[in-house]
Amino acid sequence: MPRFALTIEYDGAPFVGWQRQANGVSIQQRLEEAVAAINGGARAVVHGAGRTDAGVHALGQIAHIDLARDWRVDRLRDAINAHLKPDPIAVLAARAVGEDFEARFSAIRRHYLYVIDNRRAPLALNLGRAWHVKRPLDARAMHEAAQSLVGRHDFTTFRASECQANSPMRTLERLDVRRDGERIEIVASARSFLHNQVRSMAGSLEHVGSGKWRVEDLALALRAKDRARCGQVAPPHGLYLVAVDY
Repeated sequence: MPRFALTIEYDGAPFVGWQRQANGVSIQQRLEEAVAAINGGARAVVHGAGRTDAGVHALGQIAHIDLARDWRVDRLRDAINAHLKPDPIAVLAARAVGEDFEARFSAIRRHYLYVIDNRRAPLALNLGRAWHVKRPLDARAMHEAAQSLVGRHDFTTFRASECQANSPMRTLERLDVRRDGERIEIVASARSFLHNQVRSMAGSLEHVGSGKWRVEDLALALRAKDRARCGQVAPPHGLYLVAVDY
């Protein structure tokens, strides 16, 4: 059976997350329904590179599927998209891959973006697509503090209590904070992340930016290896899965 990799963009707001769940419609479910419609009614499991939570968006999620017949990749992209309407999910590209390609397990790096709109005025265009923080944030202090998390560490403090990973050890390759006008971007890259790790780090960095925490308090929270020391978990609608490297 030919295997294809899909690059997918979506607005996570209407969904219960990437993974199929009993309590609502997931992105995986809608993709599998669209694929079944072009696959002779046969279900093809859509395997994603990252299981984004409810409300989390993607600019470059990667998934793989096995289909009953071969397709020209541009026609495959267009056919799936035709059956995704009107949901805010789009297949940006499709490509043929070998049978050894696994969207999740072949990935060598994942890139996430967390967006904060740092202004007093309410959000209009970015409502549901950024965390609205009214109090002024010091992005330089946030970036300085973030560097203490880069490297290989026990990230228990920034791990959801229901996280199913076997180990809290992760290697964070990049954690940058930058300001562009009223927009603050937190960029994180690693081979893999723990459940809620990026949102937990972003929420704690907000504490640094607002002055509630000192720069060194983030490193102290990390070393405590205690979930109770996490500052807060930033809301899901500011988080984007940007890209996956193979």
